[in-house]
Amino acid sequence: MDFTNPRYESLRDLFRNQRLPLAVVDLDSFDANVEYAAARAGKWGKTLRIGTKSLRCLPLMERILAHASSAFRGFLTFTAEETLFLASRGHDDFLLAYPTVQPADMEILAALTKQGKQVSVMVDCKEHLDALHNTGKRHGLTFSACLEIDMAYRPFGTDAVHLGLRRSPIRTPGQAVEMVKYAQTLPNVQIDSIMGYEGHIAGTNDDVPHWAVKNAVYRALKKASVRELSKRRAAIVGAVQSEGVNLRLVNGGGSGSLVSTLADASVTEGTIGSGLYAPALFHHFRDVKFQPAAFFALQVVRKPKDGMVTCAGGGYIASGTIEKSKLPLPVMPVGLQYVHLEGAGEVQTPLVLPQTCPPLALGDPVFFQHAKAGELCERFNELMLIQGGKIIGAVKTYRGEGFAFL
Repeated sequence: MDFTNPRYESLRDLFRNQRLPLAVVDLDSFDANVEYAAARAGKWGKTLRIGTKSLRCLPLMERILAHASSAFRGFLTFTAEETLFLASRGHDDFLLAYPTVQPADMEILAALTKQGKQVSVMVDCKEHLDALHNTGKRHGLTFSACLEIDMAYRPFGTDAVHLGLRRSPIRTPGQAVEMVKYAQTLPNVQIDSIMGYEGHIAGTNDDVPHWAVKNAVYRALKKASVRELSKRRAAIVGAVQSEGVNLRLVNGGGSGSLVSTLADASVTEGTIGSGLYAPALFHHFRDVKFQPAAFFALQVVRKPKDGMVTCAGGGYIASGTIEKSKLPLPVMPVGLQYVHLEGAGEVQTPLVLPQTCPPLALGDPVFFQHAKAGELCERFNELMLIQGGKIIGAVKTYRGEGFAFL
């Protein structure tokens, strides 16, 4: 979707009589992102797994599977309860991306395994394996586990400089083999897959306008990190296989690292989620280009002074470090700016208008993008769908289905 004032004016007319706030997905852009990702996967002869936390809308996930079934396979889920929900709707092939040890989750995983569902649960320590083994022993079944390895970049070889997410403590072939050998002593759990999430590559913009120096630095760091992590991931996969482990899959991702992940010979599949909505933090990558597809609209309710309007609501702040990039991004009309001392508010959001702004009347919508992807769906029960410049319907989010999984 192009961010232009003529585009804004057509959307304003389209949503003028709708209740605001609302969330909307442009299916033309969404489908284009699906096809773009599928083409990248096809180039390398690999498949893609849907990152559910970044979508949180089952009808849109099912749309992906229907439109690109040869490229997309299975789900990377974020909680046991969410995995159960998707399984109850007839789906299968789950990689539960985050470890859990709580008894209620263990019982859910046991029930899914008894049903014959393919579920591999993330592990990165012996305690995770113990929890699965003990539950499996009690239920007379064997759990599948996925060993997560740390893909962060440590340019000096120590923890003093750690560029990446704090997830798994497993970084070396020796540490991975130790986990495998321990799992082999537990008859009710087996490691059958490996995952490594290169979040510092997937989530760092490196093609931001007017950031020439920063872009160059980020690209250099990414290139060095990809070189290091690809070598290390291949060594870990080889070491695990040398212990007699028949790996069902090796997963990597996500959206911002799609090209380098799929190009890694040791990876069998990638994960994508955020890139399909292309929220505010996913606009400026050099190697991948997604079309912004998910938005929300607030109504103009006040005009506190000339050159300014105030919208109802808007404080949909993204998770992560507290900084301006986690604010929603006002995208249409073009050139809107927050008031420095207020930002995006719980019940009202004032905005400064550019000189080129088209006239805004009370009740008119203003369009934003959430900084991240799936978190938008925690604010709305449904996503309105537009295609070809028309409203064609709406679909329920997880929240609209009555669930808040985390």
